[in-house]
Amino acid sequence: MRRFAPIAAVAIAILAVVPAVIAQSPGAPGAPDKSRVTAGTYAADPGHTMVVWEVDHLGFSNYTGIFGDVTGTLVLDPANPAAAKVDVTIPVSKVTTASAGLTAHLLRAGKDGGKPDFFGAAPADAKFVSTSVVVDADGDEAKVAGNLTLNGVTKPVTLDVDFHGAGMGMGKKETVGFEAEATIKRSDFGITMGIPYVSDEVELKIHAAFEKQ
Repeated sequence: MRRFAPIAAVAIAILAVVPAVIAQSPGAPGAPDKSRVTAGTYAADPGHTMVVWEVDHLGFSNYTGIFGDVTGTLVLDPANPAAAKVDVTIPVSKVTTASAGLTAHLLRAGKDGGKPDFFGAAPADAKFVSTSVVVDADGDEAKVAGNLTLNGVTKPVTLDVDFHGAGMGMGKKETVGFEAEATIKRSDFGITMGIPYVSDEVELKIHAAFEKQ
């Protein structure tokens, strides 16, 4: 047993130190703490803001794609969250999917000068501009109504928004983050290719980070 005494002593020492090291380790800079949010104008972080879309494919599986490089602004005052304003632009031309062939199809020009199947070779950016914000009693969820312009058509859309976190970002800028969901019908925006084999309903999941200016 004496041979194992030094090993046991080292093990005990390590176990004693580990909790202290863990306690001292810094956590993520953002946290779901509303008191960290300050009033001002925030700009969308295009590298960490995206719109994820999902459609049902032939009733066999769901297919997902992403619109990234989102830009725009959020005007926010924690003392009056219902007065918040969001205005963001989504570059449809930068759509990404897991299939190079499908991505090319989404951006393919119409045959013989006809209407494209989906967005076409040079689609206009999509845009969402809020018109009202209704915040729940806890202040961490909201319904954000606004106008979505997609494929040259503007329709009202309501986002169910959850506050994700706030804090000082890696770029030394105050940052706030949100998650949002909505369901739209692509036929409302003149995108009808493949319906009903590819669902008309499109589920949107939005991951958004905004940096204070």
